[in-house]
Parts: sequence; C-alpha cells; structure tokens
Amino acid sequence: MATNAAVETESVEGGKGSKKKLIIILALAAVLLLGGGAGAAYFLLSGDEAAEQTSQAVAEPVRHEAIYTKVRTLEGKPSFVVTLQSADDKRHYLQAFVEAKSRNPVVDEALKLHMPLIVARLNALFSAQSFEDLQSIEGKKALRNEATALVQSIMQEKIGEPGVETILFTNFVMQ
Repeated sequence: MATNAAVETESVEGGKGSKKKLIIILALAAVLLLGGGAGAAYFLLSGDEAAEQTSQAVAEPVRHEAIYTKVRTLEGKPSFVVTLQSADDKRHYLQAFVEAKSRNPVVDEALKLHMPLIVARLNALFSAQSFEDLQSIEGKKALRNEATALVQSIMQEKIGEPGVETILFTNFVMQ
C-alpha cells in the first residue's frame, strides 16, 4: 500500500507540475506568436508606406510654381497694337496683352534680357495676321500656338531650352 500511496502522490504532484509547465509553455507561445505577428505587421505595413511614398515621389516630379512674365514693348507698354490685314480694305487693329508662362526663374530672367528680340518677332507675327482668321476661336488658338512656338524657339536659341510652357493673351481686342 505504501507503494500505491507513493505512486498516487507522485502522479497528483506530477499532474500539477505538468499542468503548470503546460500553461507556462502555452503562455510563452502565445506571447511569441502575438509579438511576432505584431512585428511582422509593422514591418510589412511600414514597408508598404515607404514603398508607396517612394513610388509617388518617382511618379510625380516636383512641379515649381508658375512664373508669368509680362511681354512689354520697348517703351514699357504692356500691349501690342498692330494693323491687321483685311479682305474688305478697311483698317482693323489688334491690341493684345501678352504674358509668357514658365516655371524656371532662369527662363524668366532670359525673357527679360531678350525682350527686345521677343517683342520684335511677336510684332511681325501679329502684323501678318488676317482680321477674318482671328475672328474665330480656332484662329486665336492658332495665333497663341504660333506665338508660343516663336518664343520657345528664341529661348532654345538663347539659353538652350524652350523654357516657356505657353504664351497667354490676357487681353485681346480687335476693331
């Protein structure tokens, strides 16, 4: 009997000890799983944000603010006034206020430096226009595109880049 009592005592104590060990092992495994999962989630989520920010930086180039340079005549007047050609042999006039849009301060300075050349060539371009052609919206758009190409070619020649995005007519009056 004494041996049976000793075996029963060991199995009861062994059962309590093994239950404690089992609970401790399960608790450690749960902590490791939760900690590892949290660490993996942080790594993966923070990695996606960094990759997303990098891809956005590559996809979207840095755009500088637009710079508008008034194209002025030699006397400092902000407008061009030219006589237009006409099929009806009447005198028609064009008054246009012109601005060049760029995004580079170097281009702005070059526009100011070469303003006499730009004004002379734009005057020649505007004077060669037909009154009838400029009465339509398409004619005005075509003139704006020609003026843009003209100024871009001057900038290409002078500074090695077109620089000017577009020429804008801020006021356009025909009589």
